[in-house]
Amino acid sequence: MSTPLTNVRSERVKTVRALSRRSVREKTGRFLAEGPQAVREVVAHHPDRVVDLYVTREAARRHTDIVSAAQAAGVHLHEVSDEVLAALCDTQAPQGLAAVCRVLTASLDDVLATGPRLLVLLTHVRDPGNAGTVIRGADAAGADAVLVSDASVDVFAPKVVRSTAGSLFHLPVVTGLSLQPTFAALRERGVRLLAADGAGTVLLPDCDLTAPHAWVMGNEAWGLDIATRDECDEVVRVPIYGKAESLNLAMAATVCLYASASAQKAAQTG
Repeated sequence: MSTPLTNVRSERVKTVRALSRRSVREKTGRFLAEGPQAVREVVAHHPDRVVDLYVTREAARRHTDIVSAAQAAGVHLHEVSDEVLAALCDTQAPQGLAAVCRVLTASLDDVLATGPRLLVLLTHVRDPGNAGTVIRGADAAGADAVLVSDASVDVFAPKVVRSTAGSLFHLPVVTGLSLQPTFAALRERGVRLLAADGAGTVLLPDCDLTAPHAWVMGNEAWGLDIATRDECDEVVRVPIYGKAESLNLAMAATVCLYASASAQKAAQTG
């Protein structure tokens, strides 16, 4: 590693810290992955996207697997003081590691060319924690990709990246999509559109989840608008058996995705 970086007011620190702003991420095509979980996964799955890896001395001793993998992949490593790492990062507890990465790119055409069977489309999701948790749930459920509309949060924002717990680097995440062309492209490839909404007339256990489909998820506060629901093949409601008024977006998405995964696994083995 290079000579330790200790000056919190250096231009390098200012440049990295600026990646917390969406305008800077869009201009530079870079974002920051913070903490050992995110850094471990991006180094393991996309080392070619890692521009610089910043690590404290203590973290280098504690996470020799990450450091060794990064060195083997030819990643530029920089030792930094605890103060510099804190100045680089958006979170107050970055746990000794942060990586500047090039934005991962995926296209809808590439996803559809693989013949996907399970997708989730975020239409107007604005909360970073919800968006990140949906990506994590989609990864865990074995979804083929996550699709994100142009009206949704930037998935490379620091809180979204942290909320994915590394899943951002495991499956394609297609961003900046306009809804109408996306709906048309999905239909053309035989992917059914299932709107997940509390106004649904179909209960989750009663819909066909074995055929290729995409769960369409709406805004945290107002759900899906009528026009979007009308575009979908079915509007599905997650049943509430207890006294809770509703499920939040990320919880509902995870329930829907796991129901789909279970149905498709059963169909494959049945």
